[in-house]
Amino acid sequence: MKKTLKALLLASTIIATPATVMAGEIAVIVKTTNSNFWQNVNKGASAAIAGQSEHTMTFNGPAAESAIADELNMVENAINRGVIGIVLAPSDPDALAPAVKKANEAGIPVAIIDSALSDASKGTFQTFLSTDNCAAGKLAATMMIDKVGKEGKVAVMSYVAGVGSEVGRVGCFVDYLKANSKLEIVGPYYSQSQMATALNQTTDVLAANPDLKGIFGANEPTAVGMGRAIVQAGKVGEVVAIGFDGNEDLQAFVKDGTLVATMVQGSYQMGELGVKAILDIVGGKKAEPKIDTGVVAVTKDNIAAPEAKNVLY
Repeated sequence: MKKTLKALLLASTIIATPATVMAGEIAVIVKTTNSNFWQNVNKGASAAIAGQSEHTMTFNGPAAESAIADELNMVENAINRGVIGIVLAPSDPDALAPAVKKANEAGIPVAIIDSALSDASKGTFQTFLSTDNCAAGKLAATMMIDKVGKEGKVAVMSYVAGVGSEVGRVGCFVDYLKANSKLEIVGPYYSQSQMATALNQTTDVLAANPDLKGIFGANEPTAVGMGRAIVQAGKVGEVVAIGFDGNEDLQAFVKDGTLVATMVQGSYQMGELGVKAILDIVGGKKAEPKIDTGVVAVTKDNIAAPEAKNVLY
C-alpha cells in the first residue's frame, strides 16, 4: 500500500512539472527579432533569468516592426497560455493597448520597454523602461547644430511613424532644430525599419539635395541604410551624419568617419531590468514605475571607452 501511494505521488509530481514550468514563464515580446538591437535585449533578458530555476523566459517577435498584428497575436497567445509576466516592446502605442489591458485584467504583470503605450493605457502595466527618447533626440540635434551651424538643410530619416520611441526621438530632434536654428528640415522619411528602404530613400535624398549639410538616421536599420547610401554616393565627410543604436555596422561607420556619432541606447539593460522587474513583482516587491535605461553619444573619440563598450553590441 505504501509503495502504491509512493508511486502515485511520484507520478503526480512528474505530471505536474510541465504545468509548473509553464506557469513560471516570462514572455519577452519585442518589435522584431530581425535586429541586433532586439537580440541584445534578448541577451539582457537571458542574463536576468539565468541562475534561478523557478521561472523560465521565452523571447519572441514578428519578422518586421511593421507587423503589428503579429505582435498583438503573440501577446494574446502569451496571456492565453497563462504566463506569469510579460516584457513588451510595443510596435504601436494604440494597437497593443487592449492586449496589455487584457493581461492586467488577468493578473499578469507587464513591463513595457523602449516605446510608450498611449496615455489611455495608464494603470494597465506596472513599469516602463526606456531611453529618454526626447533627451536623446535633443542630444543629437545639439550635436548637429554644433557640426553644421544654424543654416542649411538637414534630412531626417525615421522609421515607423507614430511609434512611441519615434515620436519622442524624432519629434524632439526636429523641434530642437526649429527652436534653436534656421535649419531647413528635409523629411522625415519613414523606412519602416527596413535597411534597404532606408538606403534607397537616403540615396534619393542625397541626389535631390546636393547642398545637404546634415542627416539623422533615427534607429538601427535606418541608420545602417543611411550610412551605406552615404558611402555609395561618395559623400563621406561631406555630409554630417548622426545615427542611432550601436551594432557592428554603425560602430564601423563611426570609426571610418561615415558617421560623426551614433546615439546608443541601453538595449541590454532593457531586457535585463525588464525581466528583473517582473521577477520582483512576482516575488511580491514593487517595481519603479519608470526606469531610464540611458543613452550614450558614441564618437570616434570615445568608442573604446568603458561608457561606450557597455552599450555597444
